[in-house]
Amino acid sequence: MNAQPRSRLVVIGNGMAGMRTVEELLAIAPVRYDITVFGAEPHPNYNRIMLSSVLAGEKGVDDIVINPRQWYADNQITLHTGDPVVSIDRAAKTVTAASGLVVAYDKLLIATGSKPLMPPLPGLDLPGVVAFRDIHDVDKMLAAAKAGSRAVVIGGGLLGLEAAWGLKRQGMPVALVHLMPTLMERQLDVEAGSMLQRDLTDRGLHFFTSGQTEEITGTTHAQGVKLADGRFVPGELVVVAIGIRPNVDLAKAAGLAINRGIEVGDDMATSDPDIFSVGECVEHNGQVFGLVAPLWEQAKVCAAQLAGDRAASYVTPALSTRLKITGIDVFSAGQLTAQDEADSEIVFRDAAKGVYRKLVIREDRLVGAVMYGDVADANWYFQLLRQETDVSPMRDRLIFGQQFADACCGGAKGGMDVAAMADDTQVCGCNGVSKGAIVKAITAKGLTSLDEVRAHTKASASCGQCSGVVQAILAHVTGADVAASEAMCKCTEHGHAHVRQAIVEQGLKTQGQVRQALGWKTDDGCAKCRPALNYYLLCAWPGEYLDDARSRFINERVHANIQKDGTYSVVPRMWGGLTTPDELRAIADVADKFKVPMVKVTGGQRIDLFGIKKEDLPAVWGDLNKAGLVSGHAYAKGLRTVKTCVGSEWCRFGTQDSTGLGVKLEKLLWGSWTPHKVKLAVSGCPRNCAEATIKDFGIVCVDAGYDIVIGGNGGIEVRVTDQFTRVATEVEVLEIIAALMQLYREEGFYLERTAPWVERVGMAHIKARVLDDVAGRKALEARFLFSQKYAQIDPWAERAEGGVDAHEFQPLAVVE
Repeated sequence: MNAQPRSRLVVIGNGMAGMRTVEELLAIAPVRYDITVFGAEPHPNYNRIMLSSVLAGEKGVDDIVINPRQWYADNQITLHTGDPVVSIDRAAKTVTAASGLVVAYDKLLIATGSKPLMPPLPGLDLPGVVAFRDIHDVDKMLAAAKAGSRAVVIGGGLLGLEAAWGLKRQGMPVALVHLMPTLMERQLDVEAGSMLQRDLTDRGLHFFTSGQTEEITGTTHAQGVKLADGRFVPGELVVVAIGIRPNVDLAKAAGLAINRGIEVGDDMATSDPDIFSVGECVEHNGQVFGLVAPLWEQAKVCAAQLAGDRAASYVTPALSTRLKITGIDVFSAGQLTAQDEADSEIVFRDAAKGVYRKLVIREDRLVGAVMYGDVADANWYFQLLRQETDVSPMRDRLIFGQQFADACCGGAKGGMDVAAMADDTQVCGCNGVSKGAIVKAITAKGLTSLDEVRAHTKASASCGQCSGVVQAILAHVTGADVAASEAMCKCTEHGHAHVRQAIVEQGLKTQGQVRQALGWKTDDGCAKCRPALNYYLLCAWPGEYLDDARSRFINERVHANIQKDGTYSVVPRMWGGLTTPDELRAIADVADKFKVPMVKVTGGQRIDLFGIKKEDLPAVWGDLNKAGLVSGHAYAKGLRTVKTCVGSEWCRFGTQDSTGLGVKLEKLLWGSWTPHKVKLAVSGCPRNCAEATIKDFGIVCVDAGYDIVIGGNGGIEVRVTDQFTRVATEVEVLEIIAALMQLYREEGFYLERTAPWVERVGMAHIKARVLDDVAGRKALEARFLFSQKYAQIDPWAERAEGGVDAHEFQPLAVVE
């Protein structure tokens, strides 16, 4: 019996959309077509959106190849690279390539993509002027970087910013010219765009906003850009990245219906029913496409139609944008601002931390989100937007993110609810991988690690921003805890554990040495890895490593807590919650002298002075120091307080001197730097008035001695401590707590509280290190005591005299 002959499918365009369509087609109808592919470039199919990583030196060309040549051979696909199709004969159903090759088709897929938008500027044809569209463009830009040229990038959208940052990473001086007042105005509102410009300026880029390019100057080679207002920006490399337009020339010559793009219906067919089109070259319902997410949906529908599924229909999905510039997290989706009185905006700002969020709500539905600095809840917000979820039950908490909203509503806590996520939810935007595809691969292939999921699905294999969601899906499907393997930040592929290990084993004693030894992608790191490296080096090499104030957040730099109005709060230390009349008089005098607007008792049994001007901080500290008061480190990633009850000295229920033990613990531990803040408490009896069972480390006094409990947390998500051990004496308590502190200091990841640390490493591990190994416990205690020799120096006293960090407290000059 003769097999039915295959139909002939010719694909014009070897890019992401065309080849994704072929991949989808092979998955559902692997023997339906003999497939021939024509590509204009000499390369196999590669991930165009990762060109910025190649430009920045983070990846090589081979790293961004999606389908190597062997893949075409394995799937019996005939590939012609570097040989673009130049004409289509619809009557004869043939295509002709530049080489003269003529190939017949039964079905034709046009995926010619887009062209860079090049404005009619004088000098546009000069050597040194390039677009940012393909590998050839990147090669020219890298050659200019090696020659020591200066660069001017025209265009402050996503593509222009990626080009500018990549060139900066190559060591080039880079200026960016943008027509609009703020950057990425199509994806970000004014405030987020302004924050982005500020942060990129801090990273060494120079901006000329509201700048209309009039001319690219030069005679034999580009020399710079002249703006309409007379400004001149010098540069021997000029990158034009102002946008794209659909590449419709071939389709137009073939007589297909064209508007801005190749017009297609919901079935992705053109005006010729045997010719389909996908990607940036198409126009659907008046819309053209520049982001990758809709391309994946088009590919799926087109493949289904080619396989005979006439019901497959394309609907443009909700779109979101994430910026991939190293060290800066930006997300937007839907409306950027309220459109009319039916819309309302909810805004959150934390200027000190560089965090901004805006949500746009219409009729109790989220219709837009803009996030800057902290995008941890981006996927959750996008899910609410796509599913048109009624947010009225959590509207007053929505801006604070999923964890807070869920905790208050009694829902599932922590991270994205992957169980409720629809199977067609796109998880990996770079590679167009849905939740359903990930789940299918995990169950069918028995995948157990994030790396395995990446290898089989490509999810999180490109920019890596979706790694956390992929990992959560993996944990949900397998029902097992999945070890975190994400990188510390976008500057490195290494995780916290590897970096900490390398610092000790390789004797790395500066941040520069760490970045060089471990192949950091950035010269100076970013806002995520610099504070972490600073802590890890401080912990590993006390007395040798010089603390870097630039790698600390504002509160730790100025040793006070910044408030929302820009003033600061000051919290003196009160050992174990004890104070004296003289100390109270000193606090009252400071409050009067500096007109402190609020004096409040804290939850940690101390007194907080609010509303102090930054320039007054040294004088406030000086007055408090004279009364014997030192910094309470209420701003620190370190010991905050040791809360106590009155214990056996006064209370009729007290079994031990909890207050006295609390003072001893605080004097042992104060000044220490830890991965995150640490709070202790000592309760004098099991009635637990000091709330020891929701502290990082707690001691509950009993008749037989002292119960030590660990891993508590009293924040949004309360975690009760785990029982650790019972000891008979205060000496044992002090030794064990010192050892526990050092173990947490050495093993905790930066910004990881003790509660997740205990859950991550396991109670059995901690007990083995501290209880079972007596010599090891004493070694941990010894390392902690050694580090404390360099940590227990009052930062207030150092700065009250004006000798240390005086620049931090200088008031800004008043400009008339």
